[in-house]
Amino acid sequence: QVQLVESGGGLVQPGGSVRLSCVVSGGTFNNLAMGWFRQAPGKEREFVAALSWFGATTLYADSVQGRFTISRDNTKSTVFLQMRSLKPEDTAVYYCAARQPRIPTSSPNDYSYWGQGTQVTVSS
Repeated sequence: QVQLVESGGGLVQPGGSVRLSCVVSGGTFNNLAMGWFRQAPGKEREFVAALSWFGATTLYADSVQGRFTISRDNTKSTVFLQMRSLKPEDTAVYYCAARQPRIPTSSPNDYSYWGQGTQVTVSS
Protein backbone atom coordinates (compact mmCIF):
# COMPACT_ATOMS: atom_id res chain seq x y z
CA GLN A 1 0.00 0.00 0.00
CA VAL A 2 1.43 3.33 -1.07
CA GLN A 3 1.50 5.95 1.68
CA LEU A 4 2.25 9.64 1.33
CA VAL A 5 3.16 12.00 4.16
CA GLU A 6 3.40 15.75 3.59
CA SER A 7 5.27 18.27 5.70
CA GLY A 8 6.48 21.84 5.56
CA GLY A 9 3.28 23.86 5.76
CA GLY A 10 2.65 26.75 8.10
CA LEU A 11 2.05 30.47 8.31
CA VAL A 12 3.95 32.67 5.87
CA GLN A 13 3.73 36.34 5.01
CA PRO A 14 2.65 37.53 1.56
CA GLY A 15 5.62 37.53 -0.75
CA GLY A 16 7.33 34.85 1.28
CA SER A 17 8.42 31.34 0.42
CA VAL A 18 7.89 27.86 1.77
CA ARG A 19 8.86 24.37 0.64
CA LEU A 20 6.57 21.40 1.02
CA SER A 21 7.85 17.83 1.10
CA CYS A 22 6.08 14.55 0.50
CA VAL A 23 7.68 11.24 1.41
CA VAL A 24 6.35 8.15 -0.33
CA SER A 25 6.54 4.65 1.13
CA GLY A 26 5.11 1.23 0.40
CA GLY A 27 5.55 1.36 -3.35
CA THR A 28 8.07 1.74 -6.13
CA PHE A 29 8.57 5.49 -6.25
CA ASN A 30 10.10 5.44 -9.69
CA ASN A 31 6.87 3.94 -11.08
CA LEU A 32 4.78 6.88 -9.94
CA ALA A 33 3.89 10.25 -11.38
CA MET A 34 3.50 12.79 -8.58
CA GLY A 35 1.25 15.77 -8.16
CA TRP A 36 0.31 18.53 -5.76
CA PHE A 37 -3.24 19.74 -5.28
CA ARG A 38 -4.82 22.23 -2.92
CA GLN A 39 -8.18 22.91 -1.39
CA ALA A 40 -9.30 26.17 0.14
CA PRO A 41 -12.30 26.39 2.48
CA GLY A 42 -15.55 26.14 0.56
CA LYS A 43 -13.80 25.36 -2.71
CA GLU A 44 -13.12 22.24 -4.72
CA ARG A 45 -9.74 20.58 -4.77
CA GLU A 46 -7.66 22.08 -7.54
CA PHE A 47 -4.54 21.12 -9.41
CA VAL A 48 -1.28 22.88 -8.57
CA ALA A 49 1.61 20.98 -10.20
CA ALA A 50 2.70 17.53 -11.34
CA LEU A 51 5.75 15.79 -12.74
CA SER A 52 6.73 12.54 -14.35
CA TRP A 53 8.75 9.80 -12.70
CA PHE A 54 12.05 11.15 -13.98
CA GLY A 55 11.06 14.79 -13.69
CA ALA A 56 11.33 15.37 -17.43
CA THR A 57 7.71 16.44 -17.76
CA THR A 58 6.18 19.07 -15.48
CA LEU A 59 2.72 20.60 -15.42
CA TYR A 60 1.64 23.74 -13.60
CA ALA A 61 -1.63 25.51 -13.00
CA ASP A 62 -1.70 28.95 -14.59
CA SER A 63 -2.18 30.51 -11.16
CA VAL A 64 1.19 29.22 -9.90
CA GLN A 65 3.26 29.15 -13.09
CA GLY A 66 6.54 30.99 -12.51
CA ARG A 67 6.10 31.05 -8.73
CA PHE A 68 6.00 27.37 -7.76
CA THR A 69 8.46 24.62 -8.67
CA ILE A 70 7.84 20.90 -8.35
CA SER A 71 10.75 18.50 -8.12
CA ARG A 72 11.56 15.04 -6.88
CA ASP A 73 14.44 13.10 -5.37
CA ASN A 74 14.03 9.50 -6.42
CA THR A 75 16.84 8.38 -4.11
CA LYS A 76 14.79 9.59 -1.14
CA SER A 77 11.31 8.81 -2.51
CA THR A 78 10.41 12.43 -1.94
CA VAL A 79 8.65 15.09 -3.99
CA PHE A 80 8.91 18.80 -3.24
CA LEU A 81 6.89 21.90 -3.95
CA GLN A 82 8.89 25.11 -3.68
CA MET A 83 6.47 28.00 -3.34
CA ARG A 84 7.65 31.59 -3.85
CA SER A 85 6.01 35.01 -4.02
CA LEU A 86 3.11 33.65 -2.02
CA LYS A 87 -0.25 35.40 -2.09
CA PRO A 88 -3.17 35.24 0.34
CA GLU A 89 -5.13 33.35 -2.32
CA ASP A 90 -2.56 30.54 -2.07
CA THR A 91 -3.93 29.75 1.37
CA ALA A 92 -5.19 26.18 1.35
CA VAL A 93 -4.57 22.65 2.49
CA TYR A 94 -1.98 21.21 0.12
CA TYR A 95 -2.14 17.53 -0.80
CA CYS A 96 0.47 15.30 -2.34
CA ALA A 97 -0.81 12.65 -4.74
CA ALA A 98 0.59 9.75 -6.75
CA ARG A 99 -0.59 7.84 -9.79
CA GLN A 100 0.31 5.06 -12.14
CA PRO A 101 1.30 4.96 -14.94
CA ARG A 102 4.15 7.45 -14.75
CA ILE A 103 2.42 10.15 -16.75
CA PRO A 104 1.48 13.33 -14.87
CA THR A 105 -2.01 14.74 -15.27
CA SER A 106 -3.94 17.65 -13.78
CA SER A 107 -7.12 15.83 -12.81
CA PRO A 108 -7.42 14.69 -9.21
CA ASN A 109 -9.55 11.78 -10.42
CA ASP A 110 -6.45 10.29 -12.07
CA TYR A 111 -4.58 9.93 -8.78
CA SER A 112 -5.04 6.85 -6.63
CA TYR A 113 -2.91 7.73 -3.63
CA TRP A 114 -3.18 10.79 -1.42
CA GLY A 115 -1.51 12.25 1.62
CA GLN A 116 -3.33 13.72 4.59
CA GLY A 117 -2.57 17.31 3.58
CA THR A 118 -0.62 20.16 5.10
CA GLN A 119 -1.99 23.63 5.78
CA VAL A 120 -0.39 26.67 4.18
CA THR A 121 -1.66 30.03 5.34
CA VAL A 122 -0.47 33.22 3.67
CA SER A 123 -1.25 36.19 5.86
CA SER A 124 0.38 39.22 7.40
